[in-house]
Amino acid sequence: MIFSTSRLTLAVLAGSGAANAVYSIATADDIRKTAAAVAYDLMSYYHGNETGQTPGILPGPPPAGDYYWWEAGAMWGTMIDYWKMTGDNSYNEVIKQALLWQVGPQEDYMPPNVTASLGNDDQGFWGMTAMLAAENGFPDPPEDEPQWLALAQAVFNTQASPERHDTTCNGGLRWQIPLSNNGYNYKNSIANGCFFNLGARLARYTGNKTYADWADKTWDWMENVGLMTPSYDIYDGGHVEHNCTDINKAQFSYNNGVFLLGAAYMYNYTKGSEKWRQRVAGLLNATLSDFFPDGVAYEIACEEHMSCTTDMLSFKGYIHRWLATATQVAPFITNDVMPVLRKSAEAAISTCTGEANGRTCGFKWSKRVYDGSKGAGQQMNVLGAVSTLLIGQTKVPLTNSTGGTSKGDPNAGSHSDKFTGHTTPPTTADKAGAGILTFVILTSAIGTFGWMSTGV
Repeated sequence: MIFSTSRLTLAVLAGSGAANAVYSIATADDIRKTAAAVAYDLMSYYHGNETGQTPGILPGPPPAGDYYWWEAGAMWGTMIDYWKMTGDNSYNEVIKQALLWQVGPQEDYMPPNVTASLGNDDQGFWGMTAMLAAENGFPDPPEDEPQWLALAQAVFNTQASPERHDTTCNGGLRWQIPLSNNGYNYKNSIANGCFFNLGARLARYTGNKTYADWADKTWDWMENVGLMTPSYDIYDGGHVEHNCTDINKAQFSYNNGVFLLGAAYMYNYTKGSEKWRQRVAGLLNATLSDFFPDGVAYEIACEEHMSCTTDMLSFKGYIHRWLATATQVAPFITNDVMPVLRKSAEAAISTCTGEANGRTCGFKWSKRVYDGSKGAGQQMNVLGAVSTLLIGQTKVPLTNSTGGTSKGDPNAGSHSDKFTGHTTPPTTADKAGAGILTFVILTSAIGTFGWMSTGV
């Protein structure tokens, strides 16, 4: 589907020669034009609004296509932020259709067709996008359709259910939801990070302390189990049969980002408590040091040898978006964050000179040239980096007392599948999700570290 605003932007860029050179972020108008062109190219990977296709998902999962279910949920979050930052509503109806099509029969983002690879993190990404729609004031669905806030609450409630929590590793969510799925015996940071993030944001949006209590409990568990260190390194996860003592120390930017944004929301919810201020500041310092060497986003676990999976190739956009939003709810970090995000965005657009159209974006931003790595994740990264430079010109995330209109349901998810029985064993193509490296490391942490060091 071609959208008028984006078509016009591309025509202007082509006419000026910019499409065959380098995008500009020199002015707010330049940022909007660049973001519009990058968004257009991102949406070229989406075919769910075409005849015979499934709304909401990117082509996949492998071998049918490159992308797993969760990444489409993340993409719609990127597009909602793009709408908020730029005001371009060209894609709003497509976004709305996508988010509503994938809710599942119990309106909890657990559609049956993804059960064989359904992780708490996969569900969590869709839930965070629904939460974003409520916070950004994205147009509400018709009254007879599920509402954004209620969808976020359904995801949170299913993850807070006793069936999702057990005594292994002294608590914490497992990676996978159905007990027969490969990876059910693994507890990881991203699953718990999505849950923490949602809890913090729901607490601020609704004022309900129960959500904040869960956020506090989840942060404490991360520290106690050793997945978050005193210096704010966040590691991937551990296996329940080892009481999570076999910690895999792979580090990914989206883990830092999801916890940092949640901590910023908790700082805001607690009206600037010193505890959360220290946590935000500490995690920010670690994040900028580890994932923005020389001020440019860098995926330390896989970028050096380009051993990143398709999933990992989308992480830079999330960390950019989440850091930018964190400045709105924890403004004391703004002066430390925004100059870094601008420098990183400048590096990002310098890679957008590839392929026949002369504007396809790459992945290795620090090289400042197109590296031949292309895909929805790479475009999503640059779109997130560019569009969020406009964060200072947008409203802070809404709450139900500051203009938020999305209707909630505190009992949402109460009729959801508990997955306590047998489910169909996953096929090879199904065995992946937003846990990314988790699947790779299920057999041996030693093998993982060897893979990271050699890039093979």
